[in-house]
Amino acid sequence: MKKMMRTYAGLGLLLMLVILLSSFVLMKPADKPTFYLIGDSTVKNGKGKGDGGLWGWGNYIAPYFDTIKIAVENDALGGTSSRTFQTMGLWDKVLVKIKPGDFVIMQFGHNDAGALDDTARARGTIKGIGNEQQEIYNPIRKIKEVVHTYGWYMRKFVTDIKAKGATPIICSPIPRNTWKDGKSAGRNNENNYGQWAREISEQTGAFFIDLNKLIADDYDQEGEAKVKSTYFGTDATHTLEPGAQLNAKFVIQGIRSFNQLGLNKYLKQ
Repeated sequence: MKKMMRTYAGLGLLLMLVILLSSFVLMKPADKPTFYLIGDSTVKNGKGKGDGGLWGWGNYIAPYFDTIKIAVENDALGGTSSRTFQTMGLWDKVLVKIKPGDFVIMQFGHNDAGALDDTARARGTIKGIGNEQQEIYNPIRKIKEVVHTYGWYMRKFVTDIKAKGATPIICSPIPRNTWKDGKSAGRNNENNYGQWAREISEQTGAFFIDLNKLIADDYDQEGEAKVKSTYFGTDATHTLEPGAQLNAKFVIQGIRSFNQLGLNKYLKQ
């Protein structure tokens, strides 16, 4: 009798354990979405830290979001182009993590204008958005490589993101600190990467933030002297902390401009 009672007690405890475990599984919150950032040093400088006081705008994006509801991950890397971010395997490392409901924002172009096969970087892409390609010997990787257009690599990003059930967002490159007749000459919208970024977004249905125009318009309002002294350091491309914060503000402004973009609901009010 005692043995039977112990058996029933053991079964009862086992049943309770099963119920508790089942309840835990049912109550376990779904994995929250992730907002991934990819790009060059103007998005993340110095592997997330200021490199000589220079910062990318991606460092200042997370505070705009309710990070209890969404994760923000900056996977940009300085020195990369739309090509080398893929050929170096960086994109594969991000892509494997992307899941349905995630968001990916990208900004490339500053480094795409370089040579295709120089011994220093070999990171350039063919200009434009067509399907032209060129076989080269890559002296950095020491292999033959088929190089495509800027648009080809950008389309691949978008196609890969959509295949994962995630949402792609393309930014035109931030303007450089160059001036002509008191106006920002860093505009990059005609027959260049700003225009090509827009055209790829139109082709693929990706969201597009004309970051170049938003920031250049602001520079014109603030004036050459203030922009040079406040937002830039030793070169015309990389921003100091105030410049990176300003650029982040315009990225968020661009995100907010799309009522149909699901990323909006994770922004702090």
